[in-house]
Amino acid sequence: MTDVAKLAGVSQTAVSFVVNNTPNAGIPEETKQRILAAIHELSYRPNAFAKNLRSRRSHIIGFVTDEIATSSYAGKIIQGAQDAAGAAGKILFLANTGGDPKLENDSIETMLEHQVDGIIYATMSHHAVTPPEVLYEISSVLLDCYDEERHFPSVVPDEVNGALTATRVLLQEGHRRIAFMNTVDAGPPARGRLEGYKQALVEYEVPFTDDMVYYGESNSDSGYEQTLHIMQREPSPTAIFCFNDQIAMGVYEAVRELGFRIPQDIAVIGFDNLEIIAEFLRPKLSTMELPHYQMGQWAVNYLVEHAESKELPEPLQHLIECPYIKRASV
Repeated sequence: MTDVAKLAGVSQTAVSFVVNNTPNAGIPEETKQRILAAIHELSYRPNAFAKNLRSRRSHIIGFVTDEIATSSYAGKIIQGAQDAAGAAGKILFLANTGGDPKLENDSIETMLEHQVDGIIYATMSHHAVTPPEVLYEISSVLLDCYDEERHFPSVVPDEVNGALTATRVLLQEGHRRIAFMNTVDAGPPARGRLEGYKQALVEYEVPFTDDMVYYGESNSDSGYEQTLHIMQREPSPTAIFCFNDQIAMGVYEAVRELGFRIPQDIAVIGFDNLEIIAEFLRPKLSTMELPHYQMGQWAVNYLVEHAESKELPEPLQHLIECPYIKRASV
């Protein structure tokens, strides 16, 4: 700053006023332009770290995740968070830890050293977590996860209503023998989607039977094997609701091998809207979309909205709707 002042022929205070865009500083426009020209010529940049120490605000939001940044599956979470941060004049400081507890803790410590305004703690899939103790030192939001004690605000997909919508779609098309291919993982998505499936059946006065729910791995091989088994039933289902799009991909293969047609003989609906699958299956897969982008947006906006508060409001778990993506398989 001293070099800029010398080159522009002004005081260091005048340079400080211009650099910090101080209101009512009384700097003449010609002087301001001379200072800006000197800044450009010298490639001067203010010391952001020192500035942060004075203001206690960095306009940076920390984003810590296990593996979202290295996955094509949930990348929209980061896109949503980054877009919301940009709209609020913030920058996202991203750390992908690969699930390494030491790297996770070191990353958060580094963010705190840089005076971040808040931290988003995100996971690859919706489940309960035990947040690191260091998160209690700063305003934090959990994204696609939650803590059982509800110490932190969190944002997660509305699994129950997503499955309720998916099953309603099939019921509205006249299907009454609807199989549900669930996952053996007993986490919130499996529990929530089963609950939504049951609620839709109750709405339409269709009896729920355990033998119409199948449990397997969350992959195409499981979907293929289960479909070969399911279609041997008498009478066989007229529709299959899949826990995810990977399972639906296996269903397609088995249905085709058995000589049935989608959707003429059997309807199929997935969950996730994993576009690399849903858009390229033939016929294209109707599915429920996980609201990754919207969850990323919400987490940033919540932190920004409460940035002036020393403490966040009473922790809440915010549910975001999973929209139905209509294609050609129903």
